[in-house]
Amino acid sequence: MSPVSGNLTILLVDDDLRILQIFADALAEIGGFRVLTAQNGLEGLERLLDARPDCVVIDVKMPQIDGYQMARVLRGDPDTADIPLVILTAMAQEQDRFIGKASGVDLYLTKPVKPTALIAAIHQAISLSAADRVRRMRDLAESPGN
Repeated sequence: MSPVSGNLTILLVDDDLRILQIFADALAEIGGFRVLTAQNGLEGLERLLDARPDCVVIDVKMPQIDGYQMARVLRGDPDTADIPLVILTAMAQEQDRFIGKASGVDLYLTKPVKPTALIAAIHQAISLSAADRVRRMRDLAESPGN
């Protein structure tokens, strides 16, 4: 267990209870994170009111508020705009990735993914600065075809 991970809280948002439990257990046991869970985007936003996580891992296809909408809400609020965001989804097409990046997520992972890869992605997202996020969004807006 990384000593840094033990102090970090991760909010994991997915409507598939089996996946939610598998990754919550892995993040806690292998990654040493404190893990909070939510079963949809709305519940995830409500959990953010109780605790400010160090990173949010979001599925895309969920009832009520999907992962892209949740990312846009978080990025649009000055109180949550700097929280690292990772999408973890089965949606693997390039268009899906583009929408995820345009929604403001830091990293876009596709299922299936090994827990160790998710843990590495969380650490990578946490290491990004606000300037890195602004630069990435500017580059995305200026890229050809937009």
